[in-house]
Amino acid sequence: MNNYGESNGDSNVHEKQVEGHDHCENGDGSDNRVILGIDGGTTSTVCVCIPLFSSLKSLPIPPPILGRAVSGCSNHNSVGETAARDTLEEVMAEALSKSGSDWSAVHAVCLGVSGVNHPTDQERILNWLREIFPSHVKLYVQNDAVAALASGTMGKLHGCVLIAGTGCISYGFAEDGREARASGAGPVLGDWGSGYGIAAKALTAVIRAHDGRGPQTMLTNKILTALGLSSPDELIGWTYADPSWARIAALVPEVVSCAEACDQVATKILVDAVQDLALSVKAVVQRLHLCGEDGNGSFPVVMVGGVLEANRTWDIGKEVIKCIQEQFPGAHPIRPQVEPAVGAALLAWNFLMTESTENSHS
Repeated sequence: MNNYGESNGDSNVHEKQVEGHDHCENGDGSDNRVILGIDGGTTSTVCVCIPLFSSLKSLPIPPPILGRAVSGCSNHNSVGETAARDTLEEVMAEALSKSGSDWSAVHAVCLGVSGVNHPTDQERILNWLREIFPSHVKLYVQNDAVAALASGTMGKLHGCVLIAGTGCISYGFAEDGREARASGAGPVLGDWGSGYGIAAKALTAVIRAHDGRGPQTMLTNKILTALGLSSPDELIGWTYADPSWARIAALVPEVVSCAEACDQVATKILVDAVQDLALSVKAVVQRLHLCGEDGNGSFPVVMVGGVLEANRTWDIGKEVIKCIQEQFPGAHPIRPQVEPAVGAALLAWNFLMTESTENSHS
């Protein structure tokens, strides 16, 4: 995927707000222009607003957050284009309002959103952004995995990120800019290490145990109690009443609890998920040769998402890293100190500084 960025050339509804806008530098090296970083996942969308800091060679880490807003899903594959677009505009407007800024103060926007899998997806979102922002605003659209990687590397695109939340994806960058991804195609196409995949397998195991096709499991009572249901038969109505990915993925803690209690069915589900997640990272590492010629080279593996942050006795993230390091001992796990939305903002700042350097040398 390209680092898809552009300066918008179309007029739009917010153009008049730019006229007369004051761009005086403040004493801390920032001006009153801002950068928006957006992390749009299947479950929620987060937008942060940070100062531009145009006169600094490096940003303070972590950067100051002027405003932060949270909204619902912005993956157009999940909620449709209209709802996704509305969510993005609303969350940006709220973050700007909280920061005391408005649309005219925005100098750059980096949006990392799930569902961006092809240049046509990027172009679709850029078209939405063109209708919101004036022509001088720099626009960058990425998959949400890229923003998550940047949250661990503080804006540097190198290494690999593994996201395992409602969905899952592995994405990586080599030093020379080559990119690769694995998974991220949704549970129907094999993302069984995701929260949805884990919980869906657990629900399936309960049904199989109930009708005699599978072994009995603690998952039955655990899940029924969590959902306030009295019989596995009621799971059918519960599941299809609203088969949203996030709603089903919310059952992952119940699966972990059963595995911690040594339930064999739950344990196998988690072991299979660990193998699936580790395999996606390994595929990216091998395609990009991140481990070097001898296979022992060091590279970061940024770990993001609720499935990997369980902090339980049965620690999925820890098991994934152990599995990866068996083949690639130089894999260095990173738990980000900032959220992916801040990673997106850091990406935008780095893109701006790179473009500024290239322009000064041209």
